[in-house]
Amino acid sequence: MDRKIVFPRSIRYLLAVAEHNSFTRAAEALAVSQPTLSQQIKQLEESLDVQLLDRSGRSVRLTDAGEVYLLHARRALGELNAAQRAIHDLQDLSRGSLRLGMTPITDYLTAPLLDAFNAHYPGISVSTLEMPQDDIETGVAEDRIDIGIAFTNTLSSMASSGKIEAHILFGEKLNLAVGHTHACAEEQSLLSAVTLANEPLVLLNSDFVLRRYVDMYCMQNGITPRVAMETNSLSVIVEIVRLGRLATILPNTIATAQHGICSVKLTPQLPNHTITLICRKGGYKSPACSAFGRLAADWCDARAQSQPEPDEAPVCHGLSDA
Repeated sequence: MDRKIVFPRSIRYLLAVAEHNSFTRAAEALAVSQPTLSQQIKQLEESLDVQLLDRSGRSVRLTDAGEVYLLHARRALGELNAAQRAIHDLQDLSRGSLRLGMTPITDYLTAPLLDAFNAHYPGISVSTLEMPQDDIETGVAEDRIDIGIAFTNTLSSMASSGKIEAHILFGEKLNLAVGHTHACAEEQSLLSAVTLANEPLVLLNSDFVLRRYVDMYCMQNGITPRVAMETNSLSVIVEIVRLGRLATILPNTIATAQHGICSVKLTPQLPNHTITLICRKGGYKSPACSAFGRLAADWCDARAQSQPEPDEAPVCHGLSDA
């Protein structure tokens, strides 16, 4: 038996006696005195109110009750051994699980990061949940989500309350996105906010942070957006915009990566936003959670080198292990 595994001493002594059929040899194997071993087994029998060993013969053997009891004891020991191996597997990241909360926007922006994480740690099961950012923050604070990936410049009061901590990955520009057949697709100059007011839009609904910032931008520039359609699905928005009649507001990275869609700059420029990892402040971080944070920082550095922004330097930070 592995001595590092915590197991009741009296049961370990009983297992040794059953193996050696002798109190003397069992005591020698365990490097304890025979009286100590005998006393421990006697106390175990008294606690169970049953005789576990037949001491009447030349050798000691298990009673029927002892056979049944050790059957379960060995099974329990096997489970403890399995638990120890599982913990080691977690530490070396050969197994584990990770719960991620994402918005529709961060789904698209961080899909390469998820793919890279799976390539590095194929034994870790990743579960992603798409939801509004407020729900992500609540889920992280309540430990229903390990890591949230948010798209915003500022977090809610949940963050300022000290329940969650944020780690910025990179900045992202927002622009008008239109299909290639849209009238604005060939526009060479910056479009004004007034021009935007005349364009029918398909947008995420007001549960999502991106929509709130679009509404705020319009209000600050004294225009009322023509919201022809709203949804909670970014895929729907992309497909509708690709058809060419409606426009939307998207991060530049998403717009330029979509076939049949182009990005058009506005003036005044829409506010830049950040992709941010959030986690529970002061909470336990599993090995998988810490590994994701480290990989996210490395991935962000690589992204900054391959997609440099001339007027904006991305900021990359990983999750701390605290």
